[in-house]
Order: sequence, then C-alpha cells, then structure tokens
Amino acid sequence: MKTMKIWGCAVLAGSVALSTGCGGNEEAKSAGVDPQLMADSLFAVMAADRANYTKLIIKRLSAEGEFIKADEHWEDIANGAPLPAQMFRFGAEAVAERTDAFSYSLQSLWPINKQNAPRTEVEKAGLQYIADNPGKNYYAEETLGGVNYYTAVYPDVAVATPCVDCHNGHKDSPRTDFKIGDTMGGVVVRIPLES
Repeated sequence: MKTMKIWGCAVLAGSVALSTGCGGNEEAKSAGVDPQLMADSLFAVMAADRANYTKLIIKRLSAEGEFIKADEHWEDIANGAPLPAQMFRFGAEAVAERTDAFSYSLQSLWPINKQNAPRTEVEKAGLQYIADNPGKNYYAEETLGGVNYYTAVYPDVAVATPCVDCHNGHKDSPRTDFKIGDTMGGVVVRIPLES
C-alpha cells in the first residue's frame, strides 16, 4: 500500500492512503484519493484554464491586436501579454512555491524552448506514447532523488490557430507542420508517493 501527500484546500490535508496503481485495493481507495484520479482532476483544471486563455484571450488579441499584443517577449513591449505556454509555466512556478503535493510542466518532443524537452525516461516514454496514440494519456511510477512519484502525461493539443501559427512560424521550432487538433506536446503531472 502506498500513501500520497496531499496539502491545500483543493483536495485534502495530511497524508492519505492509496492503492498501488490504477485498479488496486478498494479498501485503500476508499480511504483516500487514487493518484490517477487526482492527476486527472488536476489536469482537467489546467487544460480548461489553458484552453480558455488561448481561445478567449490570445485568439481575440491576435485578431484585434491594437492595444495588447501577445508575444514571447511580452515584457519588452508596451502592452504585451504572455503566450499560453508562458502563462502555464507561471502557474506551475506559483504552485511550486505554495506546495510540494504535486508539480506540473509543459513539455514536448519538439520544444521551441529547450527547457521544455523531456528529461526523465518516463517523460520521454510518455510524450512518445501520447504522440503515437492521439487522445490517450500515459501513467507510470518513477523514482527521482529517492522519492517515488506517480507521473501522468496528457496530450497538449493545438486548440486554436494562434498555437499552430506560433509553433509553425517560430525560428526555433524543430517542427513546422502542426495543424489544429495535433498533439504538440504534453502536460506532465507528478505526485509524490510514500511507501
């Protein structure tokens, strides 16, 4: 049996008993939160926020673009706004300052920003799996720095024209043939487990 630390108002406080994986022991599951359920729930919020920012803000700014300009170098221009990937990273950094109950990042097999390339074997396998299996998620456990983690990788799909145009037209993009609906990368959610 494993336990997962969960802090914060969104889920539970303290340590919670969990089963080992996706179909495990019902008694353990009833005593706490299944790590896959937690990861899936966290991703649902992240994906909704990211899609809404992209569709409701960035898409409108790209069309109108008179007063506010979404740009990779937003801090260097008057009335600049961060791109969706940058907003996502800012959120991940803010969460990391508040809790160690989970972490998340946006990664890709074709990153424009090299810091978004996969680093662990699970990240590499997960990103390849979601690229090869559209619409599917990848789940695994890994040990990093002596800590066991439940790691989930979710497809990051191009939901709006500005996503595709930015990636296809960026000078540092290793891939320039993305279309709406393509998996452009993945969201990696990592939750620490205790044995």
